Amino acid sequence: MPSNPLPTDFIQRIHLAEERLRAVVNATPLLEFASLNQRVGGRVLLKPENLQRAGSFKIRGAYNAIAALPAANRQRGVIAWSSGNHAQGVALAAALFEVPATIVMPSDAPRVKREAVVALGAEIVAYDRYSEDREAIAKALARERQCPLIPSYDHWDVIAGQGSIGLEIMRDPALQGRAPDQVFVCCGGGGLAAGIATAVHESAPKVSVFAVEPDVADDTRRSLKAGKRLSNPAATASICDALLTPTPGRLTFPVNQRELSGVLTVSDEAALRAVGYAADELRLIVEHCGAVTLAAALGNTDLCANKTTVVTLSGGNIDSALLAKAITAQRGESSGRSD
Repeated sequence: MPSNPLPTDFIQRIHLAEERLRAVVNATPLLEFASLNQRVGGRVLLKPENLQRAGSFKIRGAYNAIAALPAANRQRGVIAWSSGNHAQGVALAAALFEVPATIVMPSDAPRVKREAVVALGAEIVAYDRYSEDREAIAKALARERQCPLIPSYDHWDVIAGQGSIGLEIMRDPALQGRAPDQVFVCCGGGGLAAGIATAVHESAPKVSVFAVEPDVADDTRRSLKAGKRLSNPAATASICDALLTPTPGRLTFPVNQRELSGVLTVSDEAALRAVGYAADELRLIVEHCGAVTLAAALGNTDLCANKTTVVTLSGGNIDSALLAKAITAQRGESSGRSD
């Protein structure tokens, strides 16, 4: 049996998180496109968290975790580490609570994400992702400033906040009261997958939930196969920077052992083409990390054929140059297919 089990009241925590978030986040609707259904050979419903406040699902976990803090602790400010989307989520949540936020970010994080964090009033402490330990830096700052940490995934209140997406999925009118066959969820440290899978399985335990990772950073896939947490190589590089976590979370991994049906992996090239496809064909701006699930659906039509698949698009914060490159790659592939 997996160690470190869920708190006995965890599903109640997810429902409480949804209540806290109701007036704060956008309840993003499931979107359906006939052209995507035709290409995949089944029904695909997109959960567009790229349209969420601050551009990604991360505001959910960040706000819920800050809301759960004792007021005296919260007023000291909060500290987090993130390559971008969690940084923006924490910065926005802290601004809503009118408390300071400090974010430890890699020096090579996308410019659009760094600028957004600063615009929200947060302080950035930069580090080298290949030679420095972001968690050690954040924990040292937290001790020095006596501020609480808001981890990007390995925190029950963060996971519960992300789980609110699963509750929204299962109630969405597009499903007409019927459970989907499967749900695809982007996976870095595993918090989004753990939260969504737990929430979905509360009412529909037979729904298959698949995590999706970059093929060069498949620590969750390998860990599930091995039955223990394994790490990615320290120098792992991918355009899907937000999914380059060192290892599955201490809290998230046993949940995902229990809840996931499997893990799908996609290449950087496939993720980039999916970004282009979303922009060019669906008119949705999705970042490469958030498009790995769409890439998985496009690349696994045998798994999606004649099924209803919910695909989470986790974020839309992408540099314009990379978006243009993705559209070019997509158009090149489409041209090749038509020939």
